[in-house]
Amino acid sequence: MESGRIILTQGRLAFTIDRLCHQLIENHDLFENTCIIGIQPRGVAFADRLHQRLTSITHNPQIAYGKLDITFYRDDFRHREKPLRASVTEMDFLVENKKVVLVDDVLYTGRTVQAALTALQHYGRPAKVELIALVDRRFNRDLPIEADYVGIRVDALDEAYVKVEWMEAEGEDKVLIFPHKE
Repeated sequence: MESGRIILTQGRLAFTIDRLCHQLIENHDLFENTCIIGIQPRGVAFADRLHQRLTSITHNPQIAYGKLDITFYRDDFRHREKPLRASVTEMDFLVENKKVVLVDDVLYTGRTVQAALTALQHYGRPAKVELIALVDRRFNRDLPIEADYVGIRVDALDEAYVKVEWMEAEGEDKVLIFPHKE
């Protein structure tokens, strides 16, 4: 893939995560009845960072945190050229009557979030579900889904591709935009 343009550097990304954590704390205090759930696969790296930072800021190591696989809940999973590989769901709690914060890295068409909402139903009926997205591609929605918390909004053509890179996987924290996905 040709090189993309950096739209969030490592420093700005860290600042954005801190801002989002403080917004979450304003609305959920110490997270007594709130859980954080990262959407597999790409939302989990962002959720890991949020959970680590929230634990540090609130001094609450008991913030419920899970990782939700949505592979077979997607409306397009049978229309792929290659077989899909499911990720592992790691949730040792039910969401019954809890506030849930779903976490994804890029909100694009809304289909990933729709699949996550469907998958989440297997873990109970939440009192409330909120969505946090690091990047919101706000003009490319197929479904009426909107994030409650947004790191950065990007206006891009349909052909453009937004990628979040994390230190743990790609060696550096940054958000890039490419003119098209190859």
